Amino acid sequence: MASPNTTPSKLLAAFAICGLAWAAMQGYIIHSFGFTWLTAITDSVLNVALLAIACWLINNNLRYYQPDKESYFYLFIWCAALAAACVAGCRYILPLFNMGDVYNNFLQQSLVLRAFTVFLAIGWMAMISALWYTQLDHKRTEERKTEAEKLARDAELYNLRQQLQPHFLFNSLNSINALIGFKPDMARQMIHQLSDFLRGTLKKDEQLLVSLTDELAHLNLYLEIEKVRFGHRLQTEISCDKACGEAMLPSLLLQPLVENAIKFGLYDTTDAVTISVRAEMEEQYLIIMIQNPYDPKTSRPRKGTGFGLSGVQRRLYLIFARNDLMETHANDNIFTTIIKVPQL
Repeated sequence: MASPNTTPSKLLAAFAICGLAWAAMQGYIIHSFGFTWLTAITDSVLNVALLAIACWLINNNLRYYQPDKESYFYLFIWCAALAAACVAGCRYILPLFNMGDVYNNFLQQSLVLRAFTVFLAIGWMAMISALWYTQLDHKRTEERKTEAEKLARDAELYNLRQQLQPHFLFNSLNSINALIGFKPDMARQMIHQLSDFLRGTLKKDEQLLVSLTDELAHLNLYLEIEKVRFGHRLQTEISCDKACGEAMLPSLLLQPLVENAIKFGLYDTTDAVTISVRAEMEEQYLIIMIQNPYDPKTSRPRKGTGFGLSGVQRRLYLIFARNDLMETHANDNIFTTIIKVPQL
């Protein structure tokens, strides 16, 4: 079923032009048989008026109902019936204008030709209308499909981002609880930092893309909380080219990557560990590299929420529809995560 919206003005204009051209051509042909211009114009105007009504009926019918393959025979019958009605109208209405016996004889002899040409015109109208409304219906179906896919994508993106907060909040509250007894000042400081971080997270919930400068500022809030947890053991190095400060990337993208680096860099060692974050522009891409040392003898895969690297890769795919924007590799006891963010 096609949507019963108003026929587009461009289509109506095209039909009006075709109707005028048909009337002019028919009037000229009738005049060429020796009839006066008044007779020719009267004949052509009435014929085109009846044809216009028939075309409107067939167009309006196809506007609300698109026949399937088995129903095209009935459409053929409908076109034939409308053509017969148009010819009948000419047959019984034109003689009322008293244009003479010669014209009436001409009218009688031309009925078969009129029926054939009118049927062709209505058939063309039916075909054009069917194609037009089928295409329009297909376009609207695609728009609805695209909108549904967008809603599903947004819902999955939201779900992926929401997985980050409970996990991080749980760890932070455990650390605050551990600090309250013997370092209450640090616990209060961590509470303030956690409050600032969560407030910033809520502000970013409505933003799909943010500048790298804003993302790094938010990442620093997270790192300050983690440094309270791990003390001197956690060191960070963040470097960013001036050219990429305003580059855009998905909001809250870096935290799970850095969290992954901290998890596999610090959890299995008591030594100080440096987590490095470097960003630079390369052609039309923002390249971000996150590195952390690890001990291959003690580090091992851990079961978790699954939000880390796989969650980031899924977010990049949902936003950019590409699976080649993140890579990881381990060399010389250094684990490296590289993400490429296209600059649209």
